[in-house]
Formats: sequence, C-alpha cells, structure tokens
Amino acid sequence: MSVLELTAIAASGVAAGGINAVVGSGTLITFPTLLAFGYPPVLANVSNNVGLVPGVLSAAWGYRRELRGQRRRVLRFGAGSLIGGLIGALLLLKLPPEAFQAVVPVLILTACVLVVLQPRLNRWLVSRRPDGADADGGVALWLGVLGTGVYGGYFGAAQGVLMMGLFGSVLDDDLQRLNAVKNVLSSIVNGVAAVVFVAVTQIDWAAAAAIAVGATVGGTLGARFGRRLPPTALRAVIITVGVIASAALILT
Repeated sequence: MSVLELTAIAASGVAAGGINAVVGSGTLITFPTLLAFGYPPVLANVSNNVGLVPGVLSAAWGYRRELRGQRRRVLRFGAGSLIGGLIGALLLLKLPPEAFQAVVPVLILTACVLVVLQPRLNRWLVSRRPDGADADGGVALWLGVLGTGVYGGYFGAAQGVLMMGLFGSVLDDDLQRLNAVKNVLSSIVNGVAAVVFVAVTQIDWAAAAAIAVGATVGGTLGARFGRRLPPTALRAVIITVGVIASAALILT
C-alpha cells in the first residue's frame, strides 16, 4: 500500500470518526474508500470495523459529561448491544451480505421518520405513560437496541441513526444525553464485533491502523463540535445523514 493510499484512508477515518460522534454513519465513508482501493467487501468491512473502534471510544469519552446520571441506562442497553454485536459479527461471517443489506435502506429511512416525529411522539408517549411505567422504554426498546446491535455488528453503516431514531421516539430526554448513550453503545457493538473478527478472520492491519488514527482524531473533534449543537440542528444532521446513507446504499 502506498503512502498516498494510507493518507487517503486515514483522511476518510477522520471524517468517519467525526460523523460517528455526531450521529453515526461513518462507515459509509471508510467502507467505500477501501472498496475503491480494491479491497474485497468482507475484508474491507472487518478491517473498517476494527479501525473505527478507537474513534467511537474517543467520541464516547468526549460526551462523558452528558453521560452523568445515566449509568443504569447504559448498563441495561449495553447488555443488549453486546449480545447484538456478537450475533451480527457471527452472521457476517456465515451469511451472504445481499439478503441483509437489502433491508438496510428501509431501516434507515424508518429511523429518519422517527427522528422527524420525535417531539410529537415524546409528547404523546408522556401523556399516555401510566404511573410507574419504565422510563427507559421497557422490553420493546431493549429488543430494539439488541436488533440495532445485530445490524451494527453485521455492517454498521448508520447504526447510530437507527439508535437515535429509537431513543428519540421512546425516551423523554435531552437529545444530547441520548447521543452520549448512543456513542457508548456503538463502541460496545464495534468493540465486540472487532474481537470476533480479529479472532477468526483476516484483517488488513495497515488499513485498520490508518482508519484508527484518523477516526480517533475525528471522534474527538466531532464530540467537541457535536455536543454544542442545539437539538433542532442535531436532529437535522441525523435526518440528512440518514437520507444520504439510504440513497448511497440503494444506488450501490
């Protein structure tokens, strides 16, 4: 691999790390970059996943202030993300990508609709939530987080969009606090999938290292910028990235 190729891959990692911190769709930058340089799809996917782990960890650290008071929520949903990420990684190694990727645009567009409707849905849910109801969405939301983890472990593009769509439609909380939880859960999904990939399949370590360096820088900068966005602006970013992600997947 030439120095120019490594530089381009690292630059894509910076952009992906920043986008992942704010909303989550960075794979749609790094994955096509690896494909453009001739990497086979599965090798590109697993190398990309491993490389993005430091970036999502740096983004989670950047949002640490917004995580205060959410330990119970993180532990609860973290278990679902851990299980889902493991299942998704194993599916990637066992199943052809065509079947699952076919439903990805539908999932992302559904998440965008949920984000658009979030304020109205929150008001509706709060007005009808019975006394003593689970403020963290109950079993249904936990299963949604599990399903998002499966998707994230399998492919990962825009898993943050899906997660924020779920959170925003069910949880009555500040969008930045939910984004902080999303970053932690994404790091769990990517982390457990990376462990599986490193243990049982081939990784292109040069590409993974270049993405890791770039994503760490991008994740740190993205967290610093993204945490200052007002809820309306953050919601607009989520919707924009989600629509672009869906279009990119449909056209590829």
